[in-house]
Amino acid sequence: MKTLSSLVKQLQNTPIKFVGGKGGVGKTTTAAALASQFAEQHQKTLVISTDPAHSLGDVFDMNLKKSSAKNMPVALTESLDALELDPDLIIDEHFARVERTISSYANPDMMQKIREHLQLSKSAPGAQEAAMLEAICRYLVDSVEKGIYQHIIFDTAPTGHTLRLLMLPEMMEAWTDGLLTQQRRQAKLKGAADNFATKKSGLTNPFEDAKPVDKWQQAVDVLNARKNLFKRAGELLHDRQKTAVVLVMTADNLPIEETRRAVNQLKEAKLAPAALMVNQLIQAEQSDEFWQNRAVRQQSLLKDIQQHFVDYPIYGVYLQPSDVRGRQALAKLD
Repeated sequence: MKTLSSLVKQLQNTPIKFVGGKGGVGKTTTAAALASQFAEQHQKTLVISTDPAHSLGDVFDMNLKKSSAKNMPVALTESLDALELDPDLIIDEHFARVERTISSYANPDMMQKIREHLQLSKSAPGAQEAAMLEAICRYLVDSVEKGIYQHIIFDTAPTGHTLRLLMLPEMMEAWTDGLLTQQRRQAKLKGAADNFATKKSGLTNPFEDAKPVDKWQQAVDVLNARKNLFKRAGELLHDRQKTAVVLVMTADNLPIEETRRAVNQLKEAKLAPAALMVNQLIQAEQSDEFWQNRAVRQQSLLKDIQQHFVDYPIYGVYLQPSDVRGRQALAKLD
């Protein structure tokens, strides 16, 4: 079975990588190992944890929490940066932007009630996910279009979160489109009403600007910017030259079944994994009876994996005698 170093070679020319899979199969270790090995080749790399229950700092054996106060990457080496996204900070920043936009056209007397409503909205279902998605899209688009990093690797939460993350840009673009359509409809009706009122009175105000500033324009500009962001992110995610999805599993029934479902869901979304990683392998020959039984069972499941996922390259990492922690250990993992 191909090793991790072979996966590094396969992904060499793909700038964006998403590492996903069932909880506990080794996603964070795989993401950190990939990042460390790219950085060892002096290629500027950023690894980002999008899982609210972060363990990226634990794998690197470093405290990344200090960066969370500003959601800024921490430089681990000259070529390697790491970041644990703080969802609470992201949602605060997101709603602060929303408040600034609303305040540009809302009646000042209404702002207190609007702030109260926005504060309650922070706890609404999907609010944190939407804010997190926008932040991820910004990192994704900026990193690729500005050429800041050669590699950007996302260490994601368990499978369901990864799938939503990959599918949401198109949904958010469509939702924003709906808001813009509604705004255009309201503007058209307002224009018709204003024309009717002017004709009815027969009077015009000579001191009125010929082209009054549209108080909604700033909101429209913000919505258009969000729409373009989600559209560009969606294009990047669907471009197999730019984005690779690596699904991590172990040779056990539950992770295998979850990986099957993930592959099918990715296909439905017109996405596909670039590779599969089977973690925690053990040698086929063991001296201990218990471990020999485990090895026989694992070999049988490996055959099932190879037969079922025949369309995808499969890589393997063997179980290590101790925890893999720190940049040096990650860079040597194979």
